[in-house]
Amino acid sequence: MKVRSKFLVGSAIIVATLVSLAYVGFTQSKTYYHTISELSGLSGSTLHQRMRVSGNVRNGSISHVPGGVDFVLTEQGKDLAVSYLGRDPLPDTFKDGAQALVEGKLRPDNRFVAEQVQAKCASKYEATPGQTAGGPQPAQTSNAPAERSAAN
Repeated sequence: MKVRSKFLVGSAIIVATLVSLAYVGFTQSKTYYHTISELSGLSGSTLHQRMRVSGNVRNGSISHVPGGVDFVLTEQGKDLAVSYLGRDPLPDTFKDGAQALVEGKLRPDNRFVAEQVQAKCASKYEATPGQTAGGPQPAQTSNAPAERSAAN
């Protein structure tokens, strides 16, 4: 074989390998978002895909088990049992009543196995009573232009 043909064959193998690795990486990293209500209607290959599901952590449902945490997400009267088996610690805001977003796969027994959990405590971001969201904070004043015109 000539040197040039060896080079072309080697280059083709490298390019084919890179393209296949990119394709496999892309398909495995895709994550679909579904609501708890939608999960009952899924069928076929969509059940085996990585997905994200959000809901509120049901009060009293968090239980620490060896190797993970079990809890129940609830949304519009529907529940989803979740087992978190990830390596990362759970967020500080993960507690009863918190909004949570889990990422993982749904098992045939309708238990969701989560590899990642994100949580947000809704009460932490609410406006204080008597204050509108986005309004001035107690230390801020909204009449700064009036003060400048009075000084002139």
